[in-house]
Amino acid sequence: MVLCVGGLAAGTMGGLLGIGGGILIMPLLRFVMNLPPAYAAGICIVAVFFTTIGGSVKHFKLGHIEIRSILPVMLAGFISTIIFSLVFVYVSGKDKWLDVGMGVVFSVVALRMLWEGIDDALKKSVPLQTGKGVPGSISTKMFIGGFAGVLPGLFGIGTGAVLVPAFAIVLNAPIKVAIGSSLACFSLNALVSSLFKLSQGYVRFSFLVPLCLGTFLGSRFGATLNGRFSSGVLKILFGLLFVYVALKYLFSV
Repeated sequence: MVLCVGGLAAGTMGGLLGIGGGILIMPLLRFVMNLPPAYAAGICIVAVFFTTIGGSVKHFKLGHIEIRSILPVMLAGFISTIIFSLVFVYVSGKDKWLDVGMGVVFSVVALRMLWEGIDDALKKSVPLQTGKGVPGSISTKMFIGGFAGVLPGLFGIGTGAVLVPAFAIVLNAPIKVAIGSSLACFSLNALVSSLFKLSQGYVRFSFLVPLCLGTFLGSRFGATLNGRFSSGVLKILFGLLFVYVALKYLFSV
């Protein structure tokens, strides 16, 4: 029940904010279920794959995804995820290093969410950006995709913390396009990383099944909320939560 409810919450947040949901699943597996970091990463990335699939389909139907415009990001992310999934084998036994890495990732995500949440809360009503697809040069998109592929390959979490701000700020894509495109790009990364973690033996199906059920249902619900819900306050609340999670990771070493 804990895993199913946690997956539902993670999927909803992933579909709403375009960040995959692994940022909630990872501490759930690591600190509530007391799994070693390598197994938490393996189970997390497979569960998050279902978040990205459910959310991507919903965003595609809403017109937020133009595949051609994100193909360079997907290709570079695909290659990068393969490389760092292979590196994962050599660091999987180093629990302290994985926990430090996760602590750094959570710190960055927490600061980003707090900044964006406060910024959203202070803004007056402004017209939303419109348009389809992610603009920008192929080289810039490939650099972004390659950098984002490190997270699912090495840590088993989503790329939304990198891709959403990169699409929205660096490439100037409309925010809903940035969120939908982030989920679509990460769905490929998550699939690749999931296959590697499965083959490497870091997935326990007794934990995975209830998580996947929750994430798949939650992602579709979150994507629906995305069209109706202002996420500023939610970002602040999750930002504060992730500050706590980051400190827990860092002080657990």
